[in-house]
Amino acid sequence: MFRADLHCHTTCSDGSYSPVALVELACTSGLAGLAITDHDTADAYPEAVPAAKERGILLGTGIEFSSIYLDKSVHILGYDYVLGHPAIAQFCSNHQKRRVERNRIILDKLRRLRMPIDEQELSKQGTIGRPHIAQLMVNKGYVGSVKEAFNLFIGDGKCCYDQGMGFSATETIEVIHAAGGKAFLAHPHLLDEGGKWIQKVLQLPFDGIECHYARLPSEKEKRWLKIAAQKNWLISGGSDFHGAVKPQIPLGCSWVDEATFHTIFTQNLPT
Repeated sequence: MFRADLHCHTTCSDGSYSPVALVELACTSGLAGLAITDHDTADAYPEAVPAAKERGILLGTGIEFSSIYLDKSVHILGYDYVLGHPAIAQFCSNHQKRRVERNRIILDKLRRLRMPIDEQELSKQGTIGRPHIAQLMVNKGYVGSVKEAFNLFIGDGKCCYDQGMGFSATETIEVIHAAGGKAFLAHPHLLDEGGKWIQKVLQLPFDGIECHYARLPSEKEKRWLKIAAQKNWLISGGSDFHGAVKPQIPLGCSWVDEATFHTIFTQNLPT
């Protein structure tokens, strides 16, 4: 049976598997297709493309961007864009600069709480985010676990959290479209589902929505599948695999079938 995981991360952002190791895991996990959706970077693809070709894994282009809509965070998945397109490359560069500034603010807040971390201690590989900061907090004995670091200090809304200067959801969708790609609303069940805000989010010009996610029960998927049908949107699905960062979520625990894969990836499968 054809299964494709369209939401996973490598060491190029906040995952614990290298691009090649992730492709190898996909192969041993019985997956036939994959899209790597690292945060704000497509750096995994130069290594992943030949590895996938060698192992017979279909690899579609993917990426995940954080965005802001009406002062709230919205994650957007970009699929089937032209790999190396300047619109994506420039947007990734802009996001990297944003992350550097945000991380500095977080580190300053931690320093004020007598949990100093030097900026140079953060790995220079790929996209640096809060999971990397959390791991250093564990390494230095400030907290007992990555989960504790988020729950007490650097999680959304916590005392050392900083949202940073984000990019709008509208601009993010426009960039993905400019690169020939398709924009999907990521893990909608994690958004604030009440009130008018989510209804406004659903009015944005998405091409699809992530209906199948991680270990989300099928009962909770039905709402999003219904919305996708009403809007004639494409559907996607994936585990949001991070490896050791989220050990409870295995690669391939959520997936799409062959028809769905080829409906999303119509022209830009890298070779």
